[in-house]
Amino acid sequence: MSPRRSDSRDRMILSAAALLREYGASATSIDRVLAHSGAPRGSVYHHFPGGRTQLIDEAVALAGDFIAGLIDAAMQADDPVAAVDAFFLLWRDRLVESGFRAGCPIVAVAVETNDDAPQLARSAAAVFARWQEALAALLLRHGLSEERSRRLGAFIIAAVEGAVIMCRAEQSTAPIEAAAAEIHDLLLYALRDRPGAESGPRP
Repeated sequence: MSPRRSDSRDRMILSAAALLREYGASATSIDRVLAHSGAPRGSVYHHFPGGRTQLIDEAVALAGDFIAGLIDAAMQADDPVAAVDAFFLLWRDRLVESGFRAGCPIVAVAVETNDDAPQLARSAAAVFARWQEALAALLLRHGLSEERSRRLGAFIIAAVEGAVIMCRAEQSTAPIEAAAAEIHDLLLYALRDRPGAESGPRP
């Protein structure tokens, strides 16, 4: 019995994250999550005593952990430019595979007013901060200053998120491809200019 309850919980969190990506926070209701996940209604308050707010909060955390894991893996790369290129490509592929329906679940929570659940905005902010810090650590490891690494980490996240929104609106990959190309060139120049650099981005 216990494994099934746990499975229902996991399915509901995954469904909430998927619905956030596609429909936004306000449309991600308990009923919609139950229909999407196939979980029994009785499991909602057993697994999520905080109700819809807790469920969305955990979906935000799950999505945040997934992307943070990809960035953390990229930190081991010898070429940080290629690692960031791959980050943009991941988002591009997700857009194409979903027919431009799937955006970022963190943005879905961040852009909506949640006066009744202000912790959701705080959770979204914490996820963005974690991604920025991970990217900053990657660039710092490759010789950029701490200040420049922080600024570029924030800029990369802002560029990705803005491009994803534009791609969905335009039904085109052009915005994210343009953003990826500009970030690629910016990182090349930044890494070439770092102290001790010779002729390329590789340390």
